[in-house]
Amino acid sequence: MKAPKAHWSTVVIVGVGMIGGSIGLALKARKLAGRVIGVGRSAASLAEAKRLHAIDDAATDLAAAVATADLVVVATGVGSISGILDDVDAVARPGMLLTDAGSTKARIVAAWEKGRRSRGPSKTEASRKTDASKGGRHARFVGAHPVAGSHRRGPAAADPNLFNGRVTIVTPATATPAADVEEISGFWSALGSTVYTMTPRDHDRILAMTSHAPHVVAAAVAAATPAEARPFTAGGWRDTTRIAAGDPELWADILLDNAPAVARALSRIAGVTEKILDALEASDRRRLVSLLTRAKEDRDALGS
Repeated sequence: MKAPKAHWSTVVIVGVGMIGGSIGLALKARKLAGRVIGVGRSAASLAEAKRLHAIDDAATDLAAAVATADLVVVATGVGSISGILDDVDAVARPGMLLTDAGSTKARIVAAWEKGRRSRGPSKTEASRKTDASKGGRHARFVGAHPVAGSHRRGPAAADPNLFNGRVTIVTPATATPAADVEEISGFWSALGSTVYTMTPRDHDRILAMTSHAPHVVAAAVAAATPAEARPFTAGGWRDTTRIAAGDPELWADILLDNAPAVARALSRIAGVTEKILDALEASDRRRLVSLLTRAKEDRDALGS
C-alpha cells in the first residue's frame, strides 16, 4: 500500500530531549514528516536522538536547519524559548509555521507579540509573504503546551506514544489569525493530542494549580522527609514525590516565570491544609472525614 503523503516536508525540532524526542518519534511513526531535523547544543544528545531514530538529521547551526523548514517546534526550557523564537524568526521563510512546547505561556506569547508588526486584514499565504517582505515577523507563531511531561530527561526518555490521548493546550494571542491556530492545533492533534485552546493567561492560571503548585508540594514532601525515614517509604510517598525528581533548573524557570499564579495556587492549598490541621488539633474526626471525603470525591471525578 502506498504510504500516506507527509503533512510537512521538513520539521525542525529545537531541543531534542524527552518532549522534543517524543515529537520526532511520533512524526516518524505516523509518517507525518518527510524529514525531521534536530537542533541543539549538545552533539552527544543529538547523536543519541539520531541513534534512537527520533530525528533524521542533527544540526548545531540553527539558521541552516531552519532555512528549509515548513514547521519549527521549540522544545527547550521556558527560560530560553523567547530568545530562540526570535532567532528562528530572523532566518525563517515568510509564512513558516512555528510553535513551542513551553510549560508557561503568558510571557512567551507576549514577547512574540511585542515583536510582531501589525498586519493588514488579509490572511492569505500570499499576503503573509508580502507582509513579511516588508519587515516584522516572518513566521506564523502559535504557542502550545503538551501536558505530557515526565521527571525523566533526554532523548532516551522519548516515547512515540507520549501524546496519545493527552492534552495539548494551544494559546494564541488576540491578534493570531484563526487559520494559524487551526494549523498548529492540527499538528498537535496529528501527534495524538486532544487539543484545547485558551488564552496564555488562563493557561498559566490553570496550570499553576494542576502542574506547577503540585511540583512544589511534591518537592516539599521529599525535602521534609528525614533521611532515617527513607527506608520505610512505600507507594504513597513515592507516588506523591515522583515529580520532585524533575530537573531543578528547568523547574526553577517554570516556577519563577509563573510566580504570581503559583503563589496563589499554593495559598489555596495551604488554606485546605490549615483546615485539616485544625481538625487534627481539635481531634475532630467528623470534620476530618468530611475534608478527606471531599478530596476523594474530587480525585475520583477524574477517573483513573
